[in-house]
Amino acid sequence: MNTRQIQDEILHIKKEKNVCILAHAYQSHDIWDIADYVGDSFGLSQKAAQSDADTILMCGVRFMAETVKILAPQKRVLLANPNAGCPMAEQISPAFITKLKEQYPEHTVVAYINTTAELKTFCDVCVTSSSAVKVVKAIQNNKILFIPDCNLGSWVQQQIPEKEFQFVPGGCPTHLLMSVKDVQKAREQHPNALLLVHPECQPAVTKEANFVGSTTEIIAFAKNSDKKEFIIGTENSIVQHLQFDCIGEDKQFYSLSKNCVCHNMKLTTLGDVYGSIVGTSGEEIILDEALRLQAKRSIDEMLRLG
Repeated sequence: MNTRQIQDEILHIKKEKNVCILAHAYQSHDIWDIADYVGDSFGLSQKAAQSDADTILMCGVRFMAETVKILAPQKRVLLANPNAGCPMAEQISPAFITKLKEQYPEHTVVAYINTTAELKTFCDVCVTSSSAVKVVKAIQNNKILFIPDCNLGSWVQQQIPEKEFQFVPGGCPTHLLMSVKDVQKAREQHPNALLLVHPECQPAVTKEANFVGSTTEIIAFAKNSDKKEFIIGTENSIVQHLQFDCIGEDKQFYSLSKNCVCHNMKLTTLGDVYGSIVGTSGEEIILDEALRLQAKRSIDEMLRLG
């Protein structure tokens, strides 16, 4: 079968089996085309919880599928490719966070949503890249222990200088690949382009940006802007997606670095999606109920704070 035939078969089977397909923004466009929802990880989890589907298929990485299960425990949750993990989500162990909490007992532990379900049980509140500043501002405590991404944490700190932050060495290895040299080179090649970057980038890179935001915020900014050229400082698939979405608008999109490719996201293929909905591949996400409820507390607190 060709791509279109596989997609048609997936669309038929998912309707027949009442499956909701979630595709993270870094997935390839052939997967976007058959997804019910496309976006950032937490937004997708909320869509899954609201869906009336019996089965949720996550085309993303493991922590995202775990978050879906945390919010929608009654649903069958599948991860399309079982090997798709997130190095940042797995950087900190429960033992390490326990020691950090002993070292900083007066600090509120703020965890980026890009963490495992187990790690969330040790944290006070979760944040997304788009909600981090608002949520941390709303925390009454002025002492913040931010994990695991020190780059995102540093960016949040810049917006809230009145609070005291502690960080750990960690972050997204994909976004860390982009440097100030990449910025200089891209601006030499495209002097009229705006630079849009993700807050997981190094502080020296975000400092140079015209806009800093989550993946979906970057997409929205580029689509709504009246400017015509954009340098995209996040996973390179976003360049292709924007090219598709802005056909006929005379807009040009350029990658900040050819190296900004998330290999874990690229593991998921259209064939994996097909195999998952027919039952020959994929992995069902199972969480211990006590762990799920404890992890959910940090997410509930994020929603309470804004």
